[in-house]
Amino acid sequence: MNLVELTLPVLALRNIVLIPELKITLDVQREHSRDAVETAVADDLFLAVFSQIDGDDELPSYHDLERIGTLAKVEHVVEVNNTGILRVTLQGLRRIQLTNEVLELYEQKPLANIAYSEIPNVRLLREKPISASDLIQVAAKRRVLEDLFRTYSLESNRQSPESVTQFEAEKDDERFVDRVAGQILSDAEDRQSYLNLPELEDRLNVLLERLTVNINLNRLEKEIEAKVRLNVDKNQRDYFLREQIRVISEELGDDASPDRVIGEYVEKLEAIDLEEKYKEKILKEIHKLSLYPGQSPEIALTRSYLDTIFDLSWGKVRSVNYNITRIEKALNKDHYALDDVKERIMEFIAVQKLRAEKGEKESKGPILCLVGPPGVGKTSIAASIARAMGRDYVRMSLGGVTDEAEIRGHRKTYIGAMPGRIINALIQAGSDNPLILMDEIDKLSSDYKGDPTSALLEVLDPEQNNNFRDHYLEVPYDLSQVLFITTANRRDLIPQPLLDRMEIIELNGYTLIEKYQIARRHLIPKQLDENALSGQNLTLYKSAILDLINNYTAEAGVRQLERVIGKVCRKVALEIAGKKDRGETVEKITVTKDSLINYAGKPKYFYDKVGRQARIGLVRGLAWTASGGDTLEIEAQVMPGKGRLRITGQLGDVMQESCQVALAYVRSLSDQFKIGEDYFDKHDIHVHVPAGAVPKDGPSAGVTLTTAILSAITKTKINADLAMTGEITLSGRVLPIGGLKEKLIAADRAGIKKVFIPEENGRDLDEVAPEVLDRLEVSKVSSGQELLDHIFS
Repeated sequence: MNLVELTLPVLALRNIVLIPELKITLDVQREHSRDAVETAVADDLFLAVFSQIDGDDELPSYHDLERIGTLAKVEHVVEVNNTGILRVTLQGLRRIQLTNEVLELYEQKPLANIAYSEIPNVRLLREKPISASDLIQVAAKRRVLEDLFRTYSLESNRQSPESVTQFEAEKDDERFVDRVAGQILSDAEDRQSYLNLPELEDRLNVLLERLTVNINLNRLEKEIEAKVRLNVDKNQRDYFLREQIRVISEELGDDASPDRVIGEYVEKLEAIDLEEKYKEKILKEIHKLSLYPGQSPEIALTRSYLDTIFDLSWGKVRSVNYNITRIEKALNKDHYALDDVKERIMEFIAVQKLRAEKGEKESKGPILCLVGPPGVGKTSIAASIARAMGRDYVRMSLGGVTDEAEIRGHRKTYIGAMPGRIINALIQAGSDNPLILMDEIDKLSSDYKGDPTSALLEVLDPEQNNNFRDHYLEVPYDLSQVLFITTANRRDLIPQPLLDRMEIIELNGYTLIEKYQIARRHLIPKQLDENALSGQNLTLYKSAILDLINNYTAEAGVRQLERVIGKVCRKVALEIAGKKDRGETVEKITVTKDSLINYAGKPKYFYDKVGRQARIGLVRGLAWTASGGDTLEIEAQVMPGKGRLRITGQLGDVMQESCQVALAYVRSLSDQFKIGEDYFDKHDIHVHVPAGAVPKDGPSAGVTLTTAILSAITKTKINADLAMTGEITLSGRVLPIGGLKEKLIAADRAGIKKVFIPEENGRDLDEVAPEVLDRLEVSKVSSGQELLDHIFS
């Protein structure tokens, strides 16, 4: 920069910053400040204006001033009412800086004690020339600044469009930028920071950032103001409308008047059968309606509570059908097989019938819990029971419920309070003796909000639920006539206290023949109807249906099978619609096993095509899953090593321990199978269970692991059509296992011919369908020695 030194009177400002191109009017009271102004006027000089670093300093020195100030012209001076105070109008011109000489000469000497002299005390700062490349940047930023300044000025009503145009007409970039800064920078600290910036481009950047922030803040303020104004206007409008409605209702005797509403509630209260102390409590809530002003939100809360109270039945019941023959026919019509389940349900209903004939409360008895894999008909059979008995039916899903208030409701003191699911179900049913299905009771969980299982203990206990208290109602309600039925996929996930209050009815997986009959009787007609087809459009051969069951589904129930049949029906519907569009003759479509791939896609499962060849170290076990039974291949391999056992296939702790027990038992048989004494020290054994991405656990693979390890060691091939299940001990005992029915169904589905099971599980064979047992040779063994004699003899 080119520097020009001047000698000028100095005006120190407190908490005020003058920048170039800005005009300000201020009152000057301090003596040294008045002297500076008077000297400038008398000698026709410019004034050097600097801001004090500390605004409270009454006698500042040069060192107490900011280094950068503004050269100003005194445009107008007038004394205020003979008080000695000068009202001065200053016009900022250029940036100036205190000289080093004056700072060194006067050090801390106050300005009041320094006489105006010829010593140069300020330097005029000139802008250095801008390069050609920077000139383009400055021009672009100025254009953006003009747009932002226009937007800000017009949106905030700070400048008229004409004034903004005058600002933009300034050709000099430096003067234009300083003018804009004077309009948008109001804080003294911001102005001084701006004044200290030597480069024009830096000052442009500061203003661009500040304008962007100011525009966003201004728009946000307007948005908030509009919302507040809208709410205020709406509240005032609602108030006047309510008052008009109230006056009109009173004039016309309309039902909406508070007195009539209270009268209706009182009549409803007198009609219900409830103890007097609880009636008095509800009556107090009713009379509160007359105490609230017309626009009070408490009226809506109180009326919501009272409506909930009077929406309940309070003793109203449906006439229940106890015709055993009719109910049995209805269950057989809706569901194929499940004979054991139907028999237990009929026993339950028969007891209810005899209890009702004696005048006792009909539902007092065990709560039924239907446990089984997905898709076996738990939910649908409960709906069939309700329909056959003439009870109202309400399904209540408990999956994922973690809050106790979901069952018992929220207290009225909470915002958004509402009754729990039990009371809502009774309101939905419209009677006090519905059938309420609590679906997925094993999916309940708890968190910091409470344990919903604990709340269900009272609901499902026949000795307690005649006095059930919902937190929202705050009055007891009788649930003893409600028929509760629950469902679950896994019995072991139901909390024990809840399990003790229910009678478990197991619904196991369907056999191949059962699935075929269900598909023929129920699923195919249903899907034909849902896809706008009929028996005249489509015929599914038996071979095609069996192929769908075997090679397109893998489940204990029939839900996946129904989806596949639906896919076939949709393909047929598409084919028929296409022929009609083309004007072709529509003939009945027949789907056979060979043509099934055109409608259902490629098969996904190949149970009867896996492992047809006898192999060394490969044995098939049987497993139970939440979806039913399945087969499980176990592989063992022996290799030279140092006696290590390696286990892979994502096995759980129990199954890994079973593998170690199996190896220990095999080692105890070394002499019998002529295995060398040092064999296990010089060989590693690797046991793997395929489908490594699927977690597996449980002790029932013990005999399978034993057979696979011994087969690998003795190089004996094991027939592929052989499977086994049972827990092995160190002494070779074979212990019973669970899920036998599902496992045998899975073995039959996979084409297994012979199955070994624990001796003690022989009593469970009567649960297995006869057609499954006809195709399987089931051998019962009590020890590992007996099993190995069968296989290795």
